[in-house]
Amino acid sequence: MTVTAGLLFPLVLLGLLLAMERVERPLRTDSVAEDVAGFLDTARPEEIEAFISEGLGPALDRYWKRRRLARLLPGRSR
Repeated sequence: MTVTAGLLFPLVLLGLLLAMERVERPLRTDSVAEDVAGFLDTARPEEIEAFISEGLGPALDRYWKRRRLARLLPGRSR
């Protein structure tokens, strides 16, 4: 029984390593830097103020809500 477990352990470990590599691959991209650059290029002053006072998460939430609203109401000006 222990011989089987000893032979199976490296295969299980290899499987876990491959799974973790698949999980980590998207996290290695610079998408956060691109999101921040895009946000800073098109954000309104109140969104920049939220970015400074509350952090990136709440500021991006406001930004994306405004973008969705603008998409739903195409005649509305920025």
